[in-house]
Amino acid sequence: MSEEMQKQLSDFIAAKILKQPKRVIQPAEALISGGVIDSFSLVDLALFVEDTFGVRIADSELNANTFDSIEQLSNLIIARQKK
Repeated sequence: MSEEMQKQLSDFIAAKILKQPKRVIQPAEALISGGVIDSFSLVDLALFVEDTFGVRIADSELNANTFDSIEQLSNLIIARQKK
């Protein structure tokens, strides 16, 4: 499930946020601290996560501590789905 989830997240970020559908984003690639996505895009990503994976993301979690890589984000989603 994690690899499939990471692919969905990568595909969404590449196609919808970066407008580069052929770009492959690696699971450990720094998204926020690496300048790949900005704070406006972060909200779009959070909405996608909530709608697609059925988890709630608090506004206070929209930062580089939880959203800086696809790997971090997928771990957060998996942890939320287990609750």
